[in-house]
Amino acid sequence: MADYKGIKGFKVQYLDQDPVPTVAAWGAGGNLATASTGLAGAGIQTAALAINGEVPTPPVQSNKTEEYNGSSWSAGGNSAISRNNLAACGTQTAGLGFGGYSPSVPGNTNATEEYDGSTWTTGGNLNTARSGLAGTGIQTAGLAFGGGGPAPSLAITEEYDGTSWTAGGNLNTARTELGGTGTQTAGLAFGGGNPTATGATEEYDGASWTAGGSLNTARRFPGGAGTQTAALAFGGGPPNTGATEEYNGATWTSSPVSMSTARRNFADAGTQAFALAAGGEDTANSAATEEWTGPGALTTKTITVS
Repeated sequence: MADYKGIKGFKVQYLDQDPVPTVAAWGAGGNLATASTGLAGAGIQTAALAINGEVPTPPVQSNKTEEYNGSSWSAGGNSAISRNNLAACGTQTAGLGFGGYSPSVPGNTNATEEYDGSTWTTGGNLNTARSGLAGTGIQTAGLAFGGGGPAPSLAITEEYDGTSWTAGGNLNTARTELGGTGTQTAGLAFGGGNPTATGATEEYDGASWTAGGSLNTARRFPGGAGTQTAALAFGGGPPNTGATEEYNGATWTSSPVSMSTARRNFADAGTQAFALAAGGEDTANSAATEEWTGPGALTTKTITVS
């Protein structure tokens, strides 16, 4: 009988063994240049942004940006506004930063800035100035929700089209200092406070929010990564926690693996399988970076030619 090579003229390529799921783990990455808390993050684990925040001694809001290449951080372009407790979304070369607390206002700001990989430019203002909000999406289709400003906890949602913000459907539970991930039409909000910490989760369909499964560990200032149906929540506080949970679109499952350092209010980025946490606050402002490799990630296998 003729073999495949004899019929088709080339050999079949195959893996020398089946892909093997990795064991979930948090590992150390390169430190930020400046220990900071209240930062925002965007991008993926190997191409991330850490935006603004508050630096210590004395505490002061920053306009710095740092870029991560998967092993080390380098200086990016400074934003026009210094602020902390802002939100961000997008990629390392097409990022969006919005809201936060700024000493130049002074107080909560509605300012939006767009990043092109080297410089920040002014975008359309949020309709409601606030800090402690969450954000997700991309630079031309962003989502901002929750936070505090006119009231201690807000339910307000706004959608960005690359130029201006318009009102979206309100959260069912008003809250500040929450986590978020997903897209403008498939967003996820979780955690936060009103005023005590909550584990409440909500899913956005581009028009309205509906209740999802609650976090197992209620927390404020959590990090988030991934999509509405494959999300990761990690860290938060107070009290600070390193607890890590995975969401499948209905329920959260606690990982047996926690962050090496329990902390809150850090820059976050990535996916459910490959996430990033940088900076934040444990006993003091931190410069530490941790990288998550989830159980869904696959090890690389050599292709063998027969």
